Amino acid sequence: MSEPKAPIPAPGDTYKGWLFKWTNYIKGYQRRWFVLSNGLLSYYRTQAEMGHTCRGTINLATANIAVEDSCNFVISNGGTQTYHLKASSEVERQRWITALELAKAKAFRMQAESDDSGDESSPPAAGQGGGSRNSEVQSTLRTLGSKVEDLSTCNDLIAKHGSALQRSLSELEGVRLEGQTSEKIRQVTERATLFRITSNAMINACRDFLSLAQAHSKRWQKALQAEREQRVRLEETLEQLAKQHNHLERAFRGATVLPPSQSNPAIDNKGSAPVKGDASDEDDENEFFDACEDVQEFITVPADPKYHRRSGSNVSGISSEMGMDDGTTSLDEQSVASNPESPQSQEVVPMRKRRSRIPDKPNYSLNLWSIMKNCIGKELSKIPMPVNFNEPLSMLQRLSEDLEYYELLDRGAKCHNSLEQMCYVAAFTVSSYSTTVHRTGKPFNPLLGETFELDRAQESGYRSLCEQVSHHPPAAAHHAISERGWTLRQEIALASKFRGKYLSIMPLGSIHCIFEKSSNHYSWKKVTTTVHNIIVGKLWIDQSGEIDIVNHKTGDRCHLKFAPYSYFSRDVARKVTGVVTDKDGKAHFVLSGTWDEKMEYSRVMQSTRGGENGAEGRQKTVYQTLKAKELWKKTPLPDGAENMYYFSTLALTLNEPEEGVAPTDSRRRPDQRMMEQGRWEEANAEKQRLEEKQRTVRREREREANRSASPSEEGKEPAADAAEEVEIASEPSETTYKTDMDETFSDLSLSTETLHGSHPPAYSMEGPFGAPVKSGHQDNYKAMWFERRVDPATGEPTHIYTGGYWEAKDQGSWDSCPDIF
Repeated sequence: MSEPKAPIPAPGDTYKGWLFKWTNYIKGYQRRWFVLSNGLLSYYRTQAEMGHTCRGTINLATANIAVEDSCNFVISNGGTQTYHLKASSEVERQRWITALELAKAKAFRMQAESDDSGDESSPPAAGQGGGSRNSEVQSTLRTLGSKVEDLSTCNDLIAKHGSALQRSLSELEGVRLEGQTSEKIRQVTERATLFRITSNAMINACRDFLSLAQAHSKRWQKALQAEREQRVRLEETLEQLAKQHNHLERAFRGATVLPPSQSNPAIDNKGSAPVKGDASDEDDENEFFDACEDVQEFITVPADPKYHRRSGSNVSGISSEMGMDDGTTSLDEQSVASNPESPQSQEVVPMRKRRSRIPDKPNYSLNLWSIMKNCIGKELSKIPMPVNFNEPLSMLQRLSEDLEYYELLDRGAKCHNSLEQMCYVAAFTVSSYSTTVHRTGKPFNPLLGETFELDRAQESGYRSLCEQVSHHPPAAAHHAISERGWTLRQEIALASKFRGKYLSIMPLGSIHCIFEKSSNHYSWKKVTTTVHNIIVGKLWIDQSGEIDIVNHKTGDRCHLKFAPYSYFSRDVARKVTGVVTDKDGKAHFVLSGTWDEKMEYSRVMQSTRGGENGAEGRQKTVYQTLKAKELWKKTPLPDGAENMYYFSTLALTLNEPEEGVAPTDSRRRPDQRMMEQGRWEEANAEKQRLEEKQRTVRREREREANRSASPSEEGKEPAADAAEEVEIASEPSETTYKTDMDETFSDLSLSTETLHGSHPPAYSMEGPFGAPVKSGHQDNYKAMWFERRVDPATGEPTHIYTGGYWEAKDQGSWDSCPDIF
C-alpha cells in the first residue's frame, strides 16, 4: 500500500496526495484525497470525485496550521472549519506542512495586494509556481508599456491641440485690440507652452522608465531563479533534518515499552483506527482503554559506549559477554538478527513449480434478506451459512500457514545458546499472525476426520499434517517435523464471544516446539483475535493479549505483549514488545516490532530500576541495550493479492490440487473447490449437503454408542432398550438437537461455550505419556492419525501424532480413511 513519493512542493504549485482525516469516533481516521491549489485546501473521497464532488474546502489565507506530533497536524480557520489530519510518515507530514505554509503565505500576500489595488486588478492565478514570477515581471512590463503608449497618444493629442491653440492665439495677436486684451492672450500662450513642455517631460520620463525596466529584466529573472533554487535547497535540507531528528529521537529514547510483570498479566485492548488497537474482553461496553499507555513498566535506552567497544563488530558473541552459566556456547558470526542460511542449505535442487495465482474473487453482493427469507420455517440446525462469509481455505489450511516463516525455526535449530534460540521461537510466534491483517474471510469449518497435508520436504525440509479430531467442541491437531532438527505440534480449539460491535476469538490449547539437537522444549498459547465492525462498517482484525513462551528444559522465558489498537494512542499500530529472561529472571534480550511487519531484538547490557513510576506506583525497569537488529521481516504479498482474498505466496498454493493425498484431504473438499473457482451458488448447495451428511453420520455414531453402552447399564430391561432405540431412531434426542444448534452457530464462529456457558468436555488425566486418555465424546469418535494423551511438559491432554500417514501415502493405501466428502 505504499504511495509513490510526492515531489517537494514549489510555491504556488498544485499539491496532491492521500491523507487520513478524522471523521468521528465510530469510523476514526479515513483515507481522503487532498488537493492544495490557489490557496485553497480541498478534499475528496477518491481521485475520481475531483471532477464533480468536493467534500470540503478551507481557505489557507486565514487558516491556522498546528503540528500535534510526528504524523498529526490540524488546520483551522477560526472555529467554523477544523481538519484533524494524519500523514503516513513524519517526512510526508513535513512535505504537507511546507506546502501548506508556502501556500498560506502566498494567499495572504495576494490578498494584501488585492486590497491595496482595490478592484482595478485581480491577483494572479495560483496555479503558477515560484518560477512563474518571471512571467509576472514580464506582465508588469507589458502593462507599463501599454500605459506609456497611452501617454504617448495623449502627448500627440496635446501637441496637436496645442499647435492649434498657438495658431489661434497668434492670429488673435494680429488683431488690434485694447492693451489689456492683448496681455491676457500672451499669458494664455505662455501657459499653453508650459503645458506642452511638461507633457513632453512626462512622456520622456515614462519612456526612460520602460527602457530601464527592459534593460534590467534579465537581471531580475536571474535573481528570482537563484532565490527559487535556494528555497528548494532549504526545503530539501529541512526534510533531511526532519529525518535525522526522527532517527535521533528514536535512538535516544529506545522506543521500546514492555508489558507488566509476568505475575500480573493484563490483556488490555486498544485499537488503532487503521493504526492503533482494539478492545478487551474485560469490559463489555468500553472499546478504548487509554489508561493502557500508562501501564509501561519497562523502558529501553542505548547502552553505554563502553559496551559497544567490548562487543566489537561481532554482536553475536552473546554467551561470552553475558556470563552464561549453563555451559552453552554462542554461534560464530551468527547473531540473533539477520542470520542467513549456510551455503549448503542454498543448493539449488529441482522442485515442483507451485501456482502463484487463483481465480479472482467474484464481486457478489451479500443480500441478507435473501438469506433470512430462506430460513423462514426451518429448524435452527438446518439454516446454512453462505460461502459469502468464507475464503476458499479450510481451518486446517489456515493452521498450516503458521509455517509461512519456517526459516526462523531452521535458524533456531542451529543455535547453541538457548536464549538465542528463544528469540527465534518468539519471532516465529509473532510471524504466524502476519498473514491475518487483511484476511477478514472465515475459513471453512473442517468436517470431522478431514485432514490436510503440507509436504514441503523437497523445497523446505519439512512435512506437516493436520486433522480435525473433534467436532464439539471443534478441535484440530497439527504435527510438523523438519529434517533440519525441529518438531512443531499443536492442538487448537476455538472459543468466541460476540459483543455486538466485535467478535473475539480465543484459541484454546498449547503449541509445542521441540529442537532435536538441544532437546529444548518450548510451549506457548495464542493471543485473542478480534474482528471489528461485525454489524456496520468495514471489517478489520486486531491481535491483542500476552504470550508466555517457556523452555521446559532450561527454565528460560519470553513474555510477549500484543498491544491492542486505540484511536487515541500515539504508539505504533499493532505493536509487539517482549523480554527474554533466564531461569533466574535476568533479562538478556528485548524484542520489539509489529505483528504485521517485522520484529527486532536488542541485547541487554545492563538493567536498572528507574525513578519514573509506572502503573500502580511501580518503578519502571530501564534496560540499556545495544543497537536493535532485525529478526524477522514480512514478505510482501504477491501482486493482485487484494483480488485473491489477500492470500500470501504460501496460501495461494495450499488448495492447489495434488496427486496422492488422502481422500479426506481439504483439497478434495468439493464446496471449497467450487468457491475458489467462483461457483458460489453451487458451493452453497454442496456445503449444505456435506453438513447434512455429517449430521447423519454423527447421529449414527451416537446410536451405536448408545447400543454398546445399554447392556452394561443396570436396571435396564431388553424391552426398554428396544423402545429407547425406536425413540432415538424416530426423533433426534435433546443432546442431538443441541449439537445440531452448535454446528450451525459454529459456522458463525460461535462456540459451544458461548451458547451454553459450558466448558469443553473433561478428559481423564490418568496414565503416563503414551497411554491413551479416556475421551469425553459421546459418540466415542477416535481420530485417524492422532491419539489423545497427556503431555508430560504441561500436564494438559492433547492429541499426539501416532504415525502411519506418510507410510500410507508412499504405499497409496487409503482403505482405512472414511468417506466424508
